[in-house]
Amino acid sequence: MRPHLSVIIPALNEARSIGATLDALALAGESVEVVVVDGGSTDGTGDVARGRGALVVKAERGRGAQMHAGALAARGDAFWFLHADTLAPADAAERIAAALRDPRVVGGNFRVRFDGMRRAARFLTWLYPQLRRLGLCYGDSAIFVRRDAYESAGGFKPYPIFEDLDLLRALWRLGRVVHLDSTVVTSSRRFEGRSFALAFARWAALQTLYWLGVHPRTLGRLYYPAKKKQ
Repeated sequence: MRPHLSVIIPALNEARSIGATLDALALAGESVEVVVVDGGSTDGTGDVARGRGALVVKAERGRGAQMHAGALAARGDAFWFLHADTLAPADAAERIAAALRDPRVVGGNFRVRFDGMRRAARFLTWLYPQLRRLGLCYGDSAIFVRRDAYESAGGFKPYPIFEDLDLLRALWRLGRVVHLDSTVVTSSRRFEGRSFALAFARWAALQTLYWLGVHPRTLGRLYYPAKKKQ
């Protein structure tokens, strides 16, 4: 039986986090397929995923490339792209199905809460709804999309950065992208041990350059060397 929804999770050395993510998805129902796309983990991520019944496929490292590889392997009528350190609500699959009953809707996303009580987590949890009012949303918000809309949009590109915005821009041209009144909880670990103010300022600058037309590959060359120095 073909699943109604394929959950696609890009992962790289996520053995410590992905178990909880998959356990949360186990409550979603039998019509949900889970595809974990491993970008070359060395910590047993694939074993953890297989042990919880997920289909594990291998792909070139990089979130955009991994998510697209997952979409090619998935069998569902719709795709839901979830980060490996993000916990979904138990009724998420039902909410996605309800949203997609409207033929005008091509995809959507969720509210986001960053876990922990650090200032960065609280600030980002506040910031994301403000950005959404400007039409901005990101992969952290658990994007879902109809299979045919994903294919018409050209899918995720193997960009080093902003592959999520690239897909969303294409989807906006195809139909409605909705925001669900339901929350996913994602880890704030990426902000630990680094200057959040500096990281956020760099991200904001790159975001501005993206909307001014600078290609994501060019922005990736600016972003990743900066990350390695932190």
